[in-house]
Amino acid sequence: MQDYNFSNDFFRNIDAMIYTCGYENCAPGHSYGPILRNGYLIHYILDGCGVYKARGKLFRLREGDAFLICPGELIYYEADQNAPWSYTWIGMQGIKVRGYLERTTLWDNLVIHYGQDDQMRLCHEKMFEADKLPHNRDLIMNSIMYEYLFLLARKFPSPHYSCDEKRADYAEEALKFIEGRYCDQISIQDIADHLNINRSYLHRLFKSFTGVSIQNYLLDYRLRQACILLKSTALSVRSVAHTVGYTDPLYFSRIFRQKMGMCPSDYREQQQDAKHQSGSRKE
Repeated sequence: MQDYNFSNDFFRNIDAMIYTCGYENCAPGHSYGPILRNGYLIHYILDGCGVYKARGKLFRLREGDAFLICPGELIYYEADQNAPWSYTWIGMQGIKVRGYLERTTLWDNLVIHYGQDDQMRLCHEKMFEADKLPHNRDLIMNSIMYEYLFLLARKFPSPHYSCDEKRADYAEEALKFIEGRYCDQISIQDIADHLNINRSYLHRLFKSFTGVSIQNYLLDYRLRQACILLKSTALSVRSVAHTVGYTDPLYFSRIFRQKMGMCPSDYREQQQDAKHQSGSRKE
């Protein structure tokens, strides 16, 4: 296998992105550092051995081990003189990366051992193949990164990742699902299936974190979007209803009246009158 090194800078990405990956077959005694890195890197040792220094600790590592480098932390690593290591690395940046890594024991321990986990090894191999693509390689690399993070969290779960944090994650994912799919014919069961949890459990945890039931939140969110459309567009009431997830415009109008105290057309007229009056006062 030939050495390779892909790099792409995503300092300002708001989520998580792969920004570098590579492979190196090190010479005896080859070292790196002491140095600070600006991203999160995970090195996986394919063969040989070496040492890694970080957070005041010295780790003696061998084939099958992986070690974490965190941004802003002084690190040093060196290949063994007699059996120098070869390794691959995956580098990530983005504000959510730390949270993902904190779900694993790797965050606190800095070192893990893959053992015979072929799925995790395969993620590194798939990175090699993705690097050869002429177009859109960032998309496939990022998908591999998320798969890799999932496997890390599943095989090396952190004991500090509490039940409250898991419930908060479920609530956040439910909110994202609603905001991204409210215009479709989604049900509460669809959201529970998406999160792979029981519907009753979803109802309880969502209400505990938001103060409202998930049914009421979905309804209110759709109506808020409908109000925006009625105020800012000339779409018919039928089109507005379809846009916010209602196939029956009469049912939509009935729900709208129950919540808003008036039908959609009257709401639009009221908002237009208020806008005209505001414009007249400014003149």
